[in-house]
Amino acid sequence: MAKYGLLIDLSRCIGCRACEAACKVENFVPPGKYWLYVLEWEMGEYPNVKRVFVPMNCMHCENPACIPACPVNAITKNEYGVVLVDYNKCIGCKYCVAACPYGAIDIYEGGEWFPGSKTPYELIPPEKRHPLHRFQKGKAFKCTLCYHRWGEAVERGEKPGTRPETTPACVLVCPAGARMFGDLEDPSDPINSRIAEKRAIQLKKEFGTRPQVYYITTG
Repeated sequence: MAKYGLLIDLSRCIGCRACEAACKVENFVPPGKYWLYVLEWEMGEYPNVKRVFVPMNCMHCENPACIPACPVNAITKNEYGVVLVDYNKCIGCKYCVAACPYGAIDIYEGGEWFPGSKTPYELIPPEKRHPLHRFQKGKAFKCTLCYHRWGEAVERGEKPGTRPETTPACVLVCPAGARMFGDLEDPSDPINSRIAEKRAIQLKKEFGTRPQVYYITTG
């Protein structure tokens, strides 16, 4: 069975936050909320200093801490390795928010995004939105690995990521080629040879979550 994930090359990331913006636009993430965010800090001492950028999103873990934390089974991991929230089941207890070691889960607050006017997304009736975008006030929401873009394709037998239409938005827009999407279970998928070649790492392995997002930390 295929299992999809990401590889992020920190030696290429330039901190432009195009991935962050693309995620918000693609998934209608409201102002002040992020499904993907870029951490930034300075390393070294003057004059030998550099900026370090680390994009963060849901790790779609093999052993997600959020799933056992949810008292109503509103969070599940599908057959392709994507961790998803069922908005109809979620009761907004925030246990998943507390359990996630990566700060990847947030709560949708509802209300108008910009006082006095509505965005095009807000004008779309909920029943006409993709199920993954039918957020509910007071309930959890997070990165879905853009499953709405490639889920139907993989069910038809198509390998996602081979066309722009079936590739996560954050991967498409990266101008430095710092993000790669692929099948972690397929030895022939380029993502796996790249992970092995660059000895890519998983963040916070000590939690036993086994993230499906890998990072290259050296050039």
